[in-house]
Order: sequence, then C-alpha cells, then structure tokens
Amino acid sequence: MKKQNVRTLSLIVCTFTYLLIGAAVFDALESETEKRRRDVLDYVERKLIQKYSVSNDDFKLFETIILKSEPHKAGQQWKFAGAFYYATTVLTTIGYGHSTPSTVAGKLFTMFYAIMGIPLGLVMFQSIGERLNKFSSHVIKKVKRVMNCKDTDASEINLICVVTTLSGLTVAGGAAAFSRYEGWTYFDSVYYCFITLTTIGFGDMVALQKDNALATKPEYVAFALIFILFGLAIVAASLNLLVLRFVTMNTEDERRDEAEALQAMQGAVRLEGDVITANGSIMSGQGGHGEHVEHAELVEMDDDVASVCSLPCGCLGRHAPRAPPSPPPSRHHRPSLGHGIAHNTAHLMPPLKALMPLLMERDRPMRAKRLANECDWPAVPTYRNSI
Repeated sequence: MKKQNVRTLSLIVCTFTYLLIGAAVFDALESETEKRRRDVLDYVERKLIQKYSVSNDDFKLFETIILKSEPHKAGQQWKFAGAFYYATTVLTTIGYGHSTPSTVAGKLFTMFYAIMGIPLGLVMFQSIGERLNKFSSHVIKKVKRVMNCKDTDASEINLICVVTTLSGLTVAGGAAAFSRYEGWTYFDSVYYCFITLTTIGFGDMVALQKDNALATKPEYVAFALIFILFGLAIVAASLNLLVLRFVTMNTEDERRDEAEALQAMQGAVRLEGDVITANGSIMSGQGGHGEHVEHAELVEMDDDVASVCSLPCGCLGRHAPRAPPSPPPSRHHRPSLGHGIAHNTAHLMPPLKALMPLLMERDRPMRAKRLANECDWPAVPTYRNSI
C-alpha cells in the first residue's frame, strides 16, 4: 500500500476518533446543564400560565413575537450597513444566522452570491496570509541581523511564533473592544472572537445586535467589519503554515513515486533472446530487464554467431572469431535457442570482458563501474543459431 494511502486512512481514523472523543466530552459537560435549564423554563412557563390565566395558544404567540422581534433590536437589518454585515458573514462563511432573507428572490440571490463569493474570499484571505508571512520573514531576517545571529534565515518555527503572536493580539484586542461595546464579560468576548475568526459562527453571541447599533454607532460597525476581515487574514496566515504542510505531503509522495518509477524505467532495457552468464549457464531474457548500457549494445548481424559493438573502435567485431555453424537439429528433437551455445561462445569471453574498460570511459562511467563491481561478468544477449 502506498504511503499516501496509509496516511489518508490514518487521517480518517484519527478524525472519527477525535469526533467520538469530542462527543463524549461535550455530553459529560453540557447534558446536565441543558436538562436543568429546560426544567427551569418549563417551571416558569407553567407559573406564568397559571398566574395570568393565559392559554397555551396565546403563550405560543408571545413566544413567537419575542423571538421574531429579537433581530430588530439592532435596527433595520437590510439597510446598507446591515446588508453589508450580512454579505460579510456570507462571503466569510461565518453564518451567524442573526438575519436571514425571507423572500424567494433574496434566498435565490444568496445562493448565487455565495457560489461566487466564497471562493473569491478564500483566495483573497490565502493571498493576504502569504503576503503577511513573507513580510514576517523579512522582519525576522532583519531582527536576526541586528542581533548578529549566525543563521539569519526565517524558519517555519519563527513564522509560526510570529503569526501565533499576531493572532493572540488580535483576539485580545478585539475582545477588549467587544466587551466594552456589548457589555459582555471578557471571557465571553474572547469566546466570540474565536468563534468568529474560525468561521464557526454559532450565532449565540452576535455583535451589532443591541441598541440600534447599525444605525447609531457607525464607528462600531466599521470596527466590527475591519476586525472580521483583518482577523480572518491573520488566521489564514496561521493555517497556511500549520495546515498546508500536511495537505501537500500526499502530493510530494506522489511526485517522488513518479520520479522513482521514471528513473527505474530509464535504467532498464528489454532483453530479447537468452542471456549467458559468467559461469556458462543460460537464462531466458524474454520480457526481462537487464542493466541499461547505452553505448554498448550487442545485436544480431548474421545467420551465424556474429556481433557488432556500437563503440567506434569496433573491438568486438574485430577480435571475435566466427563460431562454427551448428549442425542442423533433428526433425524429432528441436533444441532450445540456448542449447549448445555455451560451448560455442566460450571464446567470446575475453573480448567481451575487454569491453568493460571502454564502457567506463564513455559518457556514463559510474554506471559501467557499478556494473563491473557487482558481477565478474555482465549478462550479454545470446547470439542465435542459424536455425
């Protein structure tokens, strides 16, 4: 199994294991609190109905009015400021759910707007993150030069520390501002900033939803929008360093496998015929692979045993005497191609062995040297009988 397949399977198993662990922890932390709150709300509902003699239908109507009027406390959600806020949550995939379109045309436009806007936003934030990482690397190099460090290059650890620090400062500063404007506790403000910048967007806490803020506090509206866009760029820079390395590991493994396969194909050649080894044994070379020697190929020339060397010296053809013709085979018994050739080609060993120094002087001396070191006598193609 390939390395990238094993890694993918491991990631799937780890992800589902992580989900199971998270479900167990959230169940232990939140289930009892949820049950107590539900019991309290049921008790208050019964008391109100008894006290004011309200029917169940009227009480349900009151609930609907209270829930539907909640978004209108921020002012008109679909004027330009509120519409820009909504478009930002769509493009960044935060999706608070504080305001949603109620018309068919608005819902249809939201779908098409998201199809075009979400990829555009992702590319933009990714590009800003890369520019920010490059700027951070320049700053790190200058700081290291000022401090007279031996290694002035910005490593991945340095960049991770810088973007993590920037992310922490962004969350801390935004939490302080939201705590002041919204009246939240500082911890709740930190929680809101984290949920927003990671684009989780539960919608349980949403800024700009009190005291008609969209209409009466333009500076707060501008700060909230800038915080979302700038903060997402910082988070994109962090993800570019923390996640991109793991995402590209499969691609790197695939490229490495392709390069190794290509190198293996270049280092092999298909043999035709039988192969005579140094000890005189015959090995079939049909469909096999032998060592690739580009400048020394032995080919068939004649009906009898003959060979031609591609080297300009023509040493093999000049020194190798012709073998006597083999007797015709019997009609009932037809020998194999390699039968009897070992006896007729023993005299070819010295001139062929003398070919190795010439090969080592050619274009690929290292490959010929490795071939000579690995075996006393390299495999050569068989010279066919005149059958």
